Amino acid sequence: MAMIHTGDGPDDVRLHVQRLSPPDGRPPTATAVLLHGLLTDSLASWYFTVAPDLAAAGLEVVMYDQRGHGRSERPDSGYRLDAFVTDLERLLDRLEITGPVHLMGNCFGATVAFGYAVRHPERVAGICAIEAKPATESWLTEISGIFRRVVAELLGHEAESLAWLSAHRGAHTARLAKQAARLVRTTSIAEDIPESRTVSEEQLRRVRCPVLAVYGADSDLAGQEGWLESVLPGTRTVVLPGQGHWVLAEAPKHIRELLLSWTREPGAGAPAAVAPLEADAP
Repeated sequence: MAMIHTGDGPDDVRLHVQRLSPPDGRPPTATAVLLHGLLTDSLASWYFTVAPDLAAAGLEVVMYDQRGHGRSERPDSGYRLDAFVTDLERLLDRLEITGPVHLMGNCFGATVAFGYAVRHPERVAGICAIEAKPATESWLTEISGIFRRVVAELLGHEAESLAWLSAHRGAHTARLAKQAARLVRTTSIAEDIPESRTVSEEQLRRVRCPVLAVYGADSDLAGQEGWLESVLPGTRTVVLPGQGHWVLAEAPKHIRELLLSWTREPGAGAPAAVAPLEADAP
């Protein structure tokens, strides 16, 4: 574990970083940077699912808690998408990781990955986007609606909401919701994210690397694969039957297999759909 400063000026933020290397001192075949989602997420969602297996397969794995999340610093303001992209940019510079990296993002983490690839297409070997989309106008509309609901439903009736979650979704889910409520209540994230800059299709076409897009068949995002493939011809899509938005947590074994195959042959793509999943466990 390490705490890394992203800069030396007033916009510096301390990020909690974890790195996993291949066993037995083997040199890594590539570097994978794992990016988590917003509010209830942290690097733990990667650490306890696929990260150790990626390292065992020969990858150098870098994970970090994004600003405001997990053990990273929680500034009062500065939560527009560009700030998260700049954090990734500066962190890689601080870690002296200059070669092309595989960016693997869950939900908002993949939106950050796309933003970084638009800025630095030459520094990205590939993007794996799990239940995510780039920062288009439709993304901004959707995420703004999510934050309106969070503010109205969670903060507006916090005690009742947390009690309901504890009773119906378990204590762990309630704890995550409590952390999310604190982040929204004590920072400007609910105002900043909806004010983020979007990217155009022309800007997205700067992304030349292979893209693996993974969706749950029951997710609201599952219908966008045709559009993403039309904008980024290097995109291949996997749709997981019987899964919703939380595919990383609920189907980790399958995600591991997809990522390991993809990093070995990133240009080979992936099938448009797979057979129904059997019961899965971390």
